[in-house]
Amino acid sequence: MKIYAISDLHLSTTTEKPMNIFGRNWDNYVEKIFADWNEKVTDDDVVLIAGDISWAMTLEDAITDLKPVFDLKGKKVFIRGNHDYWWKSLSRIRAAFPENCYVLQNDAVKIGNVVLCGSRGWTVEGASEFTQEDKKLYLRENERLKLALRAASLLREEGDKLIVMIHYPPFNVRREPSLYTELFESHGVDKVVYGHLHGKDCKADLRLEKNGVEYFLTSCDQVDNKLTVIL
Repeated sequence: MKIYAISDLHLSTTTEKPMNIFGRNWDNYVEKIFADWNEKVTDDDVVLIAGDISWAMTLEDAITDLKPVFDLKGKKVFIRGNHDYWWKSLSRIRAAFPENCYVLQNDAVKIGNVVLCGSRGWTVEGASEFTQEDKKLYLRENERLKLALRAASLLREEGDKLIVMIHYPPFNVRREPSLYTELFESHGVDKVVYGHLHGKDCKADLRLEKNGVEYFLTSCDQVDNKLTVIL
């Protein structure tokens, strides 16, 4: 079993949201992702999708957007991004998604010898224009990550790998420690997958190891619309 990841698909089959206004790397990007997926993934593998999945406003429209993803090989694991406005009732989402799809929201799942958990996250302290309102959301999301990691600890057995999915970067541009990174380190997290960052001026590292935790940025425009091997 291999673990792959990609994020920020921004699917928009039911609404007019062309992503190529943000640069040429978004031209036919969905087709490129699917082609790479079909080349790499088998039904034994897992693909992590770390938020900003669909521009849809309703679950019904999101299902339409996601139908081609559901039909791809492998198990899929999703977390919510800041633009997933359709993501409201977790129970309704889980009921509507196929059996080979897992939806995480402050909880965890175990697939093989890998435990996966996640939450959306938020902008961290030290980021530019960090406001008091951001601080409230940052602290709230930290409590949600605690719930996710607590759930993961109940599933994790000796020898299992622990991977966290978070939509927002867990550190600022100076890669300074945050409440999130402290949680990852204290819980023995092996790898963290995140997205959210876009654009040709993005200076984030695609892979970074810090205090024993390996971090992967998987925003599709940053990884040339290809799946990243995580494990």
